Amino acid sequence: MEEQSSGAVAEKPRWRRIVDFPLVAMLIAIAAFVLANGAALLLTKALPPMDPLARLAIQAVLHIGLVFAAYKLLIRHLGERRHDDLPAEGSVKGLGIGVVIGAALITLMVGLAALLDVYNIVGEGHTATLLTSLIAIAILPGFLEEVMFRGILFRWIEEFGGSWAALIITSALFGLGHIFNPNASAFSSFTIAVEAGLTLGAIYMLTRSLWIPIGLHAGWNFAQGPIWDVPVSGLDQDGVVQATMTGPELLSGGQFGLEASLIGLVVAAAAGTWLLLRAIRAGELMSPWWVRRRDLAAIEAGPA
Repeated sequence: MEEQSSGAVAEKPRWRRIVDFPLVAMLIAIAAFVLANGAALLLTKALPPMDPLARLAIQAVLHIGLVFAAYKLLIRHLGERRHDDLPAEGSVKGLGIGVVIGAALITLMVGLAALLDVYNIVGEGHTATLLTSLIAIAILPGFLEEVMFRGILFRWIEEFGGSWAALIITSALFGLGHIFNPNASAFSSFTIAVEAGLTLGAIYMLTRSLWIPIGLHAGWNFAQGPIWDVPVSGLDQDGVVQATMTGPELLSGGQFGLEASLIGLVVAAAAGTWLLLRAIRAGELMSPWWVRRRDLAAIEAGPA
């Protein structure tokens, strides 16, 4: 959507101009996101005793459904540059493309680790928990984390401070958000920031939609743990195959998994850089709010 002219903005009521200011809009969106998740937690606690998988499935539906409703009813209407990051059109295709990209990146990392003899399949794994892992490891984090980090934080930090600020700040926050995971370290948080922050931020910039980032996030997590038996951000998972990670920790990632390895860092950073360059070439690099206002004022003033 094209940015509104300063004249159009000036005609708005003062309260609306305040609400539409990028950082204020971001805070309102965060509050809506938190309230939606809080309501989902309360409803989940009110459920009667039932099978754990059924409870998890209902919990996922509640969280995703309420956050999706909050996004559609409120969040997408906030700010001067209103835009729907969760459009119905192209949603299934976007999710599918994202899943394929995420699974392919992890599979490439696993393949390189196998060539370097730090990843080895030693037997058959388990499929009994596959559906549980799909919901808990892939679908829920993929949707909720992308709505928060790309759909809210990245969107309005970018609108205020520009694309570079949004990419750096959200990447750092995403890395810090994983510092309390099992077996985490400063290095693992750095690699997560580069791998996920750069790649997901860049593909959001390129597509201006959350569907591909959500699919990529989910496909990455699901292929990593439930398929290849590699820890997902330090969380041990049962895979379809049973595998062992050996050798130097810089190559294997140790107990945290391949996300904390040089292999993961190089592969994901290369993919993220390529996506970022594509976004820049497509004209998706946004200037800070004050620069856009200055340029718009200069255009309206005309030649001296």
